[in-house]
Amino acid sequence: MGKLPRRLHLWPDCVSLTLEQDPKNKHSMVNFTHSFYFRGHLCISTELLDMNLYEFIKSNAFRGFSLKLIRRFSKQLLSSLNCLKQHKVIHCDLKPENILLRHPLHSEIKVIDFGSSCFENEKVYTYIQSRFYRSPEVILGMTYGMPIDMWSLGCILAELYTGVPIFPGENEQEQLACIMEVFGPPEKHLIEKSTRKKLFFDSMGKPRLTVSSKGRRRRPSSKTLQQAIKCDDEAFLDFLTKCLKWDPEKRMKPDEAIRHEFITGQKTAVPVSRLRDSSPSKRVGSVSSTPRPLPEPPAAAKASASLRPRDNNGFSTISPLKQGVAASTSRRTSGVSTTSSVAGGAGMKRISTGAGPNYAAATGSIGNSGLPRASARSVSAKQDLAAVGATVAMGRRA
Repeated sequence: MGKLPRRLHLWPDCVSLTLEQDPKNKHSMVNFTHSFYFRGHLCISTELLDMNLYEFIKSNAFRGFSLKLIRRFSKQLLSSLNCLKQHKVIHCDLKPENILLRHPLHSEIKVIDFGSSCFENEKVYTYIQSRFYRSPEVILGMTYGMPIDMWSLGCILAELYTGVPIFPGENEQEQLACIMEVFGPPEKHLIEKSTRKKLFFDSMGKPRLTVSSKGRRRRPSSKTLQQAIKCDDEAFLDFLTKCLKWDPEKRMKPDEAIRHEFITGQKTAVPVSRLRDSSPSKRVGSVSSTPRPLPEPPAAAKASASLRPRDNNGFSTISPLKQGVAASTSRRTSGVSTTSSVAGGAGMKRISTGAGPNYAAATGSIGNSGLPRASARSVSAKQDLAAVGATVAMGRRA
């Protein structure tokens, strides 16, 4: 592997971080293989990876996955976040589209797309994170740091369980209303720190009325987290609650999350907060962080499920991502696109218009997995394979 060009300092040093700090793939971050210049653009190639978690969810007809599988994903994501935390790096755009399976029949994943990432003491942008996964401090215009990635993690895990975003706001006003619907309004001291509080609260500090395009009004504290995701597992609910704290200072940190009961499968010294008096659903014990085959499905999933809105700021047209090829992209700022080189594994940054990239698809033999070989390198062929892969991936619900 050749040394990356010095010009790479224009892009966050997270690229060098994954090269130098994760040589044995211990932290589930995309590996970079080569770099070169093409017509004045720095291009970086990466390892070949499979479908992203949004495509994985879609291929399962947006029905969600078992807690056992979610736990496997969680361990790997926390390993990535813990590594980034040690180097004071913020990813700034964690979402299902930026987490890829290494193989369609295994549960090993890789975090990609460090195009918005930055060091904690060198924050440049105020417009960051895709809306469904955007933390309250970013929405409110407060100072942000590494806790914003833990907020995104909580949103991702809830979505993996239900199959749909937990906070599907049509705009930032409704996004905050979605959060308040479950967790109530933020504490007064957080509102006072907000530079954008007039957009969301009146002069008395009360939330402004928000009505969606479908006429829906979201009322603060009108549902519990348990009701929002229809889950009875106390450890999982407690884990999400600690990831989704209004106050970033009180939010769970990656090293704390790794020791949580949901991850370890064992009771901690501090009792888990009881979110419901009735008996929780059966929980599965801890699982190894090494790749495992995914369980056999009880029935075929619907591959023709309709797309749901996704965004940085609206909708996306995500198609299967081709890794291992060089790519250059544009970095997203507040509605303005400025050229910046990123890894092929990271794909293209979506800008505030909601326009999404149209990635190339690559597929081939899956060995003895029993999956059909794709004879053509077309998007439709890749989607068919993704559907079958997700079908095989689905299995016993915890």
